Amino acid sequence: MPFEIIRGAGVPASHLPFSPATAAGGFVFVSGQASVDDSGAIVSGNFESEFRRSLENVKRILAAAGLTLADVVQVRSYVDNPKDLPEYNALYREYFSEPFPARATIVNCLGGALKYEIEVIAWRGGKV
Repeated sequence: MPFEIIRGAGVPASHLPFSPATAAGGFVFVSGQASVDDSGAIVSGNFESEFRRSLENVKRILAAAGLTLADVVQVRSYVDNPKDLPEYNALYREYFSEPFPARATIVNCLGGALKYEIEVIAWRGGKV
């Protein structure tokens, strides 16, 4: 296998066919994380609660790889409603600080089941 699958305690389960994260060539690729509980069930709420749960899921997956949000080099965010963008940017600054990771934000894309989803790429560097 050309890559390692990241698993560990506290990593949310999914019933869909994907790994929570994979590592290859010094990078860790975290699959899209949303507001789900440990069993993978969606936990609906307002934008802030869904954002925070999604980021906490990312943090748990990164921890399983021996990393933190400070190791993130790229973020892709999916915001369902454009009206949530100001809140998104404010909350984002609570989790990420300068130098900020590269970022893309896509809106009008989740189809109503979720308000927010995030995927990240982190640099493992010399950490193993």
